[in-house]
Amino acid sequence: MSAAETTAPLDNAVSTSAPPPVDAARRKARERRHAVARNARHVFFALLLSGAGVFAVLAMRPQAVPIDTARTIRGPLVVAISEDGMTRVKDRYLVSAPVTGSVSRLGLEPGDAVKEGDPLAEIAPTQSPLLDERTRAEAQARLGAALSALGQAQAQVSRARVAKELAEQELVRDKKLSANGSISAQALEQAEFGLRMRSEELASAEFGGKVAVEEVRVARVALGREGAGGSHDRHVDVLSPVSGRVLGIQHKNAGVVQASTPLVEVGDPSALEVVVDLLTTDAVHVLPGTPVVIRGWGGDHAIEGRVRRIEPSAFTRPSALGVDEQRVNVIVALTEPHRNWETLGDGYRVEARIVLWQSERVLKVPQGAVFRHGDGWAVFVVKDKVARLTPVTLGHRGETEAEISAGLAEGSVVAVHPGDRVKDGARVELR
Repeated sequence: MSAAETTAPLDNAVSTSAPPPVDAARRKARERRHAVARNARHVFFALLLSGAGVFAVLAMRPQAVPIDTARTIRGPLVVAISEDGMTRVKDRYLVSAPVTGSVSRLGLEPGDAVKEGDPLAEIAPTQSPLLDERTRAEAQARLGAALSALGQAQAQVSRARVAKELAEQELVRDKKLSANGSISAQALEQAEFGLRMRSEELASAEFGGKVAVEEVRVARVALGREGAGGSHDRHVDVLSPVSGRVLGIQHKNAGVVQASTPLVEVGDPSALEVVVDLLTTDAVHVLPGTPVVIRGWGGDHAIEGRVRRIEPSAFTRPSALGVDEQRVNVIVALTEPHRNWETLGDGYRVEARIVLWQSERVLKVPQGAVFRHGDGWAVFVVKDKVARLTPVTLGHRGETEAEISAGLAEGSVVAVHPGDRVKDGARVELR
């Protein structure tokens, strides 16, 4: 073996058994970096798992329900029914034509003052109808016959008058002869009887003459009034039955009217009442004397009144939705002086508030806080942000509030319109 070959293995052996110090330091540094990275990954995963757990716990926790609340307080409460109404004159008179005729043009206007007995209109006889040729010829023939009958009656009157004069003369002669004894008493009596007979015949003829005169008049009226105006000297006055004002004119212009045709409506507008039509289910709670407050009539103050009468018969009227409703009229009398509502007239729209019950101090809550629970009523009382189902006893119910007779104390906080999400024991928060 040569010297070179012997030296090479020795050099390899030395380099393998003793590495350089620089490589060892690098290896240690690399190991430390791997350890730090491994620890950092462990910490990161631990934090990630902790965050996921916290998130899961928060997600599974019930959320607070936002609600509106109110407090139970003591104060006034009014139970009332509000409905639209209409004013009307208590005693109104619709004056009609008493007879058939030609009415004159009315000079009155709505609002004019009238007194009892004042003439409202004049009704004159109507004009004669026009005659056709045949009817006119018949009327002329009747007139000629009537004139002939009149002449005949006048002739009979003249003959009866002459006969009576002759009987009177004969009676005078017989009386003289009877005084001389020339004729018997029986002849004298016959002469007196003859005079009486002639007198009766003259009276009968005169009556016949009067009948003939009237028949001629009838025939002339039937023929001579054709196309002429009615008699202006004869008319019927339509008088006002009461003192008051004209409420309406039903027939303004002149013209022919039939009997019972409406002409004028008269009444006293200072004597008003209010008619309110209520649902029959509400009207059963209203009694005569119930106080009423009239609003929405245009004035700057309310008008007080009282129920005077509830009509005994109801009627059917469709609602705004087209549903038939049974309603009844409630008559309200205004109790305030006329000067407080003198601008209010007949047929005006008003808003009536009929007060069924009222108290100055009751324990009350908003109606939105009360709801049905079983056969009774309940509320959700909020305490420490937790809703507790609490049964209550209701008293009177107003338009927006309800009386609590039992179950709550003054100052309790209740949920208003809680909704389906609020249950007994649920967490809530104020909006």
